[in-house]
Amino acid sequence: LGWSAAPLSPLVLCCSLLLVLLVLQGCKPAHYRLEHQYQSASQDGRIAFLILHYTDEDDDHSLRLLTQSPYKVSAHYLVPRAPDRSPLPIYQLVPDSQRAWHAGRSRWHNQAGLNASSLGIEIVNLGYDTKEAQLPIDARHWQTFTEAQIAAVGALSQDLVERYHIPPTHVLAHSDVAPTRKLDPGPRFPWRRLSLEYGVGAWPDEGRVAALRDELEHAPQGRWDAARWQQALARYGYDLPQSGHWDDPSRDALRAFQLHFRAARVDSEPDHESQAILMALLEKYHPAHP
Repeated sequence: LGWSAAPLSPLVLCCSLLLVLLVLQGCKPAHYRLEHQYQSASQDGRIAFLILHYTDEDDDHSLRLLTQSPYKVSAHYLVPRAPDRSPLPIYQLVPDSQRAWHAGRSRWHNQAGLNASSLGIEIVNLGYDTKEAQLPIDARHWQTFTEAQIAAVGALSQDLVERYHIPPTHVLAHSDVAPTRKLDPGPRFPWRRLSLEYGVGAWPDEGRVAALRDELEHAPQGRWDAARWQQALARYGYDLPQSGHWDDPSRDALRAFQLHFRAARVDSEPDHESQAILMALLEKYHPAHP
């Protein structure tokens, strides 16, 4: 009797060929083996800063600008304004491990280009009407942040600061790291509440500020000239030239400082209160070495 095998089906044939290829691939010699038993002590995390912004747009426009490629801008988190939901949803647009394009040309202390080392939180807020752009900052009508936004930003910032060990003086406004270009998140952002209620960011001891202000009012010799102001602002972290006189970059840095720590009057003028606040902050966070 004759015998003949049935032809293999195309599926069986494909599976057989794939198995042969996998076996042959496994026979190739490895060119390296990755070892993990040694770790360098000279390393740190990517994330060193938390930078807060406002979008200058409404919810829909903010989401479109921060997610669509033609606009070439992004942030790790977007805090909306309009959703009537509790808790307020926060949109994570970029993973923490990735770099977002939110800070632009920026500098704090000796670190420049802070996109590479920061997380960015954008908060939906219209800022001020562009028709008021020529008015003094104090004369513009700035949009307030909602209580839901403040609570959401506070809780999110608290989580991020704890997770990545971000120091208080590295929780910053966009205006702090780009003082010649930016004003956001503006004078209505509650930095004091963020620090005192959520433990996030720097804030001076208010009793110490009052004592220093009283000393300055009664001791004119303690008032700083332009060179001392420039040195102190740079010591705190602001990027400005040490020209020895009140040039535009120095005024911009002082304005950014006031936006963050003395928003009730933002005029770029070196007064007793601004000096007392800066002195108290330096004592608290950057004490001079003996």
